[in-house]
Amino acid sequence: MTPAFTAQAARGLLARSPGAASVRLLERGTLLLEYYRPDRVDRQAPHAQDEVYVVVSGSGTFLNGPARHAFGPGDMLFVPAGTEHRFVDFTEDFATWVVFYGPEGGEKPVTNG
Repeated sequence: MTPAFTAQAARGLLARSPGAASVRLLERGTLLLEYYRPDRVDRQAPHAQDEVYVVVSGSGTFLNGPARHAFGPGDMLFVPAGTEHRFVDFTEDFATWVVFYGPEGGEKPVTNG
């Protein structure tokens, strides 16, 4: 069986966990999939694994280390393990898929050359 997830189903699961900002949907090896929908303030701390966000809905600004990026639905954001990051000035409907993967400390970057 191959799992499939919809944003609507993930919102429903999150609604059953009052006060929670995220719900874990899948864990396989080092891969972890969550649906994340903070309420007004993103209180994240750096994570031990590399991570990818795929924005489901909403818009705002993403702080990724010293960089700032505007984001909107469909955008993909990458965060290396251990990097300070957070979503700010986001709209009320903001939600994102979060994929954590790889070893603690992150994957080794590929160098070209």
